Parts: sequence; structure tokens; C-alpha cells
Amino acid sequence: MQILNFKNVIPDTRGRQIVLIIAILAGFITQFDSSAVNIALPSIGNDFALNAILLSWVTTSYLLATAAFLITFGKVSDIYGREKVFRTGIIVFTIASFGLTLVPSAGLLIAMRVVQGIGSAMIFGTAVAILTNLSSPGERGKVLGIYITAVYFGLSAGPLFGGLLTHYLGWRSIFLINVPIGIIAALLTTRYLKNECIEGRKERFDIVGAIVYGISIFSLMFGFSRVPDPLGISILAAGVIGLLIFLIYESRVRFPVLDVRIFLGNKVFALSNLAALISYSSTYAVTFLLSLYLQYTQNLTADKAGLILIAQPVMMALISSLSGRLSDTIEPRIVASIGMAITTTGLFLLIFLSAITPLWYLIVSLVIIGIGYGLFTSPNTNAVMSSVEQKVYGVANGIIGTVRLLGQILSMGIATMIFSIIIGHVIITPDYYPQFMTSLSVAFTFFTVFCFFGIFASLVRGKIR
Repeated sequence: MQILNFKNVIPDTRGRQIVLIIAILAGFITQFDSSAVNIALPSIGNDFALNAILLSWVTTSYLLATAAFLITFGKVSDIYGREKVFRTGIIVFTIASFGLTLVPSAGLLIAMRVVQGIGSAMIFGTAVAILTNLSSPGERGKVLGIYITAVYFGLSAGPLFGGLLTHYLGWRSIFLINVPIGIIAALLTTRYLKNECIEGRKERFDIVGAIVYGISIFSLMFGFSRVPDPLGISILAAGVIGLLIFLIYESRVRFPVLDVRIFLGNKVFALSNLAALISYSSTYAVTFLLSLYLQYTQNLTADKAGLILIAQPVMMALISSLSGRLSDTIEPRIVASIGMAITTTGLFLLIFLSAITPLWYLIVSLVIIGIGYGLFTSPNTNAVMSSVEQKVYGVANGIIGTVRLLGQILSMGIATMIFSIIIGHVIITPDYYPQFMTSLSVAFTFFTVFCFFGIFASLVRGKIR
């Protein structure tokens, strides 16, 4: 591995490299788990007799828990130490992964996914901040590109190995594989990650803001799953109002869990996060939807479906490191905006899927989305972290992760809402395939239009140098 020019927070070169390896391992297992679960959903649904809405909650519960706690742990890490929170997150995630191999019911499965999401929040609330703090501005894009590449390799391995594991060993095996990797990462953090980086030692933790935020995010997602029921619409509206109250409260409290003032007067930071929100909202549910499409409508096994779905994250992994390096010399907004335009093209192609669409067409669409996504993410992350001061790296990293998760939750929420309206709370059987295909077309149309508008948010963000 090439030696990077880190600041002297870690005492020697070997230690600095191992910090990056630890981040790579943690980023890999959390994303592997996320994408592998999507390919295993039909098998999980068969075991527990789950309808399309409950199936979406197997994925969404993890995202929801991570989103609800990500900003919280980003702030906690600034006050009490990023390394300490990061290490605890790896341990919690690993224990939850082992628990998921033993759950006897759907309720316990979803509950353990929540615990796993909390561990993921601790990891993602600190990893980028730790790497940013250790890297010089001239190499920050390269460092983040390497880390994001590892994240995308996790996404890449998920559909392929998740499909193979599900097909030959059962869906529980996709959680078991996280355990040895998590143990290795935890041991490495204990040995090498000892120097606590504490920027906000004198601040107090905003418990009220954290509670309001968590309840609002849950209400938002639960409301999506119950639309068009009047109660669902009411809960959805309550979630939106709760988030507005949260933002107003956070702008007035002395030590906010989310310092919304970081957005004021910082156009690059604000619009980069908006572009990220749009990007994640437009793309995350693609794997979820296509996993169901391939295994239901196309009647493929989990391993074959995973082999096809790997096309998108593989391209992300191949492109993201290059795009990170490009963003060290070319303005990130240019590289990221080109990426979002390419992603829009790939989403547009998916609108026309049918029960007889050839698989090569689907693979080409996924490759295009993967190239665009890979060009967008590393430069966008570089722009966000380079636009703030070192003392708020933890908060900025928490915001990046929260925006990502909010986008993913919104993406799943839109897909769930479309299922709820068009299909209803039923198990997907051949009788419901026509409605299922209609749902796909509506979802991809919405995602294409949304991503198209994101191009402009990315373009007008401004320069970082």
C-alpha cells in the first residue's frame, strides 16, 4: 500500500497505514452487509412469510437506526473522542451481526438490524473525520478516495457473495461473515488507535435535539410505509414538522447536536450536501427494486441475481479512487456534476424495464449508474470536508453520513410508498407481477427526474480552491 503523508497524530508510518486499513475493514463490512441483505430479501420473505412492505423494513430498519444516531455519535465523538466511538461501533456491529445468525422471528430480525444500525452509526460518524484529520489537504481526496473505494468494494461483494451465500448456505450466513472481519478490526483498533482526537471537550451534549431528531426521522419513514392511509399521511406530516422544529431548535441552542449554522454562509458545504441528498435519494433503492425484479419477474436464483447486480458497485469501486485523485487537481463540482449527469442517464434507461427485457440491457444500465455514482461521491465528499474547519470535522462527517442515510431512507420510503399505493400490503406472487412492474416504472421515473435536478445543485455549489 502506498505510504500517505499523514499528520503526526499516529506515532509512526506503520501505525498511520493501519489506521487506514482499520477504516477500510469497517467501511467494507457495513456496506457488504447492506447490499447483501437486499439480495437475500426474497429468501428472508419466504422464511418469515413477509409482504413487500415488511421486506422493505428489513433494509430500512438498519438505515433508520444509523440515520437516527449518526449525527448524535458524530457530536459525541467530538466531545469524548472519535477513536473511542469508532472502536465501540465496530464491537456493537460485530455482536449484532452474530445475533442475526440466531434470530427465530421477523420481529427479532428487525430489532437486531436496529442494533446493527446503531453500531454502523458509530463507525460512519467517525471514520471520515479520523481520516480527514490525519491527511494533508493536498492528499485528502486520495485518502478519502481509497476509503470510499473500500466502501464500494463492500457494496460490490454484497450482491455477488451475498447471493452465493444465500443460495448455498442460507441468508443467515451473510451476517456470519461479518464476525471474523469485525473481530480483526476491533483488535487492530485496540492496538493502534489510541490517540483520542477531541475537538469539543468543553461542550455539552444536546440530548433534547438528539431525541427530537430520532423521533422525527422514524415518523417520516413509518409514515411513508403507511401512505395512502390517512394515519400514514398524518405521521408523515408529523415527521416533517418534527424536523423543522429540530432545525429551529438547533439554530438557537448553545451546543447543538447538529450545528445548522455550519450551512450559513458556506455555499459549498450546503449545496454539496444537497447534491448528495439528491444523489442518494435517486439511487439507493435501485438494488432493492432490481433484486426483487430479477428473483420474482425474471425467476433467477439469488446467486445469479447477485452476479448481475454486482455491475453497479464494481464500477463505483473502480471509478471512485480515480475521481478522488481528480478532485485534488480539478474542482470537485465539475467532476461530481458530470457523474450525476451520467447517473441520470442510467436511471432513465431503467424506466423501460419489462418482464422480457434482456439481461444485457439491465447490466448496461447498471454500469452507467455505477460510473456516474463513482465520479460523484469522492469529489463531493472532498468538497464537503475541505469547506469546513478542523474543529468541526466530526460534525461535518456526521452530516455527510446523515445526508447519505436520509437520502437512502427517502429512496426506500419512496419505493415503499409506491408499493403501498400500487400493490398494497400483500405478498408478491405471480398474480401481482403486473402491478409490481408498474411500481418499478413509476419509481424509476421519479428517481430520474429527481437526479436530473441534482445536476444543477452540484454545478452551482462554487469552488473550494
